[in-house]
Amino acid sequence: MSILTTVDEAVASLSDGMTIGIGGWGSRRKPMAFVHGIAKSDLCDLTIVSYGGPDVGLLCALGKIRKLVYGFVSLDSIPLEPHFRKARQAGTLPEVMELDEGMFQLGLRAAAWRLPFLPTRAGLGSSVMDVNPGLKTVKSPYGDDEVVAMPPLHLDAAFVHVNRADEHGNGQVLGPDPYFDDWFCLAAERAWMSCEALGLADAHPATILINPTMVQGVVLAPGGAGFTECPPDYPRDEAAQAAYAATARDPDAFAAWMEAL
Repeated sequence: MSILTTVDEAVASLSDGMTIGIGGWGSRRKPMAFVHGIAKSDLCDLTIVSYGGPDVGLLCALGKIRKLVYGFVSLDSIPLEPHFRKARQAGTLPEVMELDEGMFQLGLRAAAWRLPFLPTRAGLGSSVMDVNPGLKTVKSPYGDDEVVAMPPLHLDAAFVHVNRADEHGNGQVLGPDPYFDDWFCLAAERAWMSCEALGLADAHPATILINPTMVQGVVLAPGGAGFTECPPDYPRDEAAQAAYAATARDPDAFAAWMEAL
């Protein structure tokens, strides 16, 4: 059965106040076609869960985020995402949950496995515990160790982008790093996947990261991660990224950039 759909149809199924996970990593293989769809919609009061890049910055700039859960927000070649930094400095993000990258991953896994928490030493002795007073520790039933109980990061919806996919929901990543896109999908009630091209490449079976049980829709979106990188299909467009980053200093330039989307 084909589950091909469109960005507009996927975004139309969302509603205000949802918790949305966005795959990719920094400025790498971000599902920007979906992000642009959310950006141009009337959606608001969203909780965004992301290893953040321009997805987070763009939605911060538009005031669509009520709560942000993140391990970092970077454009890679630009260490700190400018629109995110502007929002943090201005205090316009109502709520944030700053996490160690490993804790973030365990939160996705706990949600996928329907567990109340997963134990980790990450965060102990760090300011992560100070800025997240809701995080709890638990004592091991097998000894005296006390560890952090990372709660699940339940998602109402998730969006990812891959190199190749088929109409049934198999998704293939041909680049060097799968990141955690599969866990975003597994942690979500519903997930959508965009792809550079339809038709799976003749490559190792381990490159098939997503299967039909993980997603409810597939969107053909060539260039759908741009301006972020999507190897081996294309590198990051550094000039386009720099132009986007510069709009954080000029509201009129940002409005023009949005108009051109």
